Parts: sequence; structure tokens; C-alpha cells
Amino acid sequence: MIHPIDAQLRTLMQSGKPMRGLFNGLACPALVEMTAFAGYDFTIIDNEHGSAGLETTEHMMRAARASGLPALVRCLEHDIARTLDAGASGVQIPMIRDAAHAQEIADKVRYPRSTGFVGVSGQRGSAYSVRAAGYGAFGGAAHNEKSNQDVILVLMLETVPAIEAAEQIARTPGVDAVFIGPNDLAHGMGYENRFYEPEVQAMIEKGIKGIVRAGKCAGVLALSPEDEQRYSAWGARYFATVITSLITKALKDNASAGRGDAVAELSY
Repeated sequence: MIHPIDAQLRTLMQSGKPMRGLFNGLACPALVEMTAFAGYDFTIIDNEHGSAGLETTEHMMRAARASGLPALVRCLEHDIARTLDAGASGVQIPMIRDAAHAQEIADKVRYPRSTGFVGVSGQRGSAYSVRAAGYGAFGGAAHNEKSNQDVILVLMLETVPAIEAAEQIARTPGVDAVFIGPNDLAHGMGYENRFYEPEVQAMIEKGIKGIVRAGKCAGVLALSPEDEQRYSAWGARYFATVITSLITKALKDNASAGRGDAVAELSY
């Protein structure tokens, strides 16, 4: 039997190799399969900005598991418990403020136990009737152990104060990776969505290097191979672009082909 929780994510995070994936905010399991068949390393089901409800999210996770694609879910803090019970192999939580906030999130993701994550006071509620535990087939202490060991926690830094605290946030027990969101960071710095401005890029560099000093996997939005090269030089290796931008650009390119129309730049 294939367990709903996919341990590939942890293996990827710990491999030291670069990872390329997609944010997917479209409520469509077929797109998850297409991402797998296209050769991406992982996908992030985007329930912060996407339209999927929990039922569709569950189907998208099934599509990922069936096609061998590691998947995690970007969700809001209040959705952590239900997202994990639905069988998420990892969660990516936006707008982390500081190390204390990071600890609160880590505690919500892990089950209580006397051994394991030193410094983590697990507060996740137990229920073995859910998909994550195979509807009871994988329940009990073994499920708690597997969840604590294999479910990935990624935190997102999207403000200047969070970037300043990047190393402390990354050192929080129970945190596996830290991802920098450049769009909100740029807005907070007064640059709207212009995150390629030198000042914003300097802040991204500072955050990435802080995460790496803490010994954790550093991630960032990377819209091109050139972005990946720049951020790799600073130590990042967990890269994601956005599926809607890729689809819209392909559609616009096709619609304008042979008509002499210039293809407009797209915002993610």
C-alpha cells in the first residue's frame, strides 16, 4: 500500500541539490499530474491565493501521490490542522513575523511526544480516521511518528523585520526550510511589485544567507533560470515559479504569433 504522506520531500530538502517546482493556485488535479509529467521536482498547492477548497485540495494531493510528484500545500495558519489531516506531505506558511511566531507554527505541525524534536512542544490534535492516517489503516503511534518525521514545514519571510530575523527563524526546531516571498517584500519596502530593484535584491540576499548560516534549506521565487543562478550563488536551492504565469504567457505567445503583436510582460 502507498502511504498518503510522501517522504520524498524530506529527502529532496536534505539532498543539497537544487529543486525546481511550481506554485499551483488552480483547482485542477490534472495540472498536478501535468506538472509531474513535465519533470518538475515538486509542486506547491497554493491555498493562500488559490481557489481550491479542501475537497479539491485532497484530490490534488492524490494526483500528486499517484504521479510520484512531491507536493506540499501553502495554507494559512488557521488551516494547518485540516490540511495536515487531509494528507499533506508538507505545509508552507506565509507571513512569518519572527522566531517566536515560527515556534508557534512548528508546535502546531508536530504531534506531542516525549522524544524526537528537541524544543518542539507538539500541539497537533490526533485523529486517525483521516486521510493522513489512511482512514485508520495507518493509525496510532506509528502515524504520529511518521508525521513528525516526514511532514515538511516551510516558513515564508515576506517583510523586512522577518528578513532581519531570518537566521533565528531558520534555527527554530521543527523548521525544515525557509522561503522568501519577494513580491510582498518589495511592497513593504515601497517598491510595489518591483522586486528586481537592487535594494530588494540585497534584502533577499541577506535573508538567504541567514537561512543558510542556520543550516536550513533556503528557497525563493525564481521566475527564470537566470534567477535561479543568482540565488544559487547566495545559497538558495529551493526554487518555485507560478503555473498561471507560465500558462498565460504560453497562451499570449500563441495568440499573438504571426500577428506582429508584442507580447506583454506578465506579473506573477
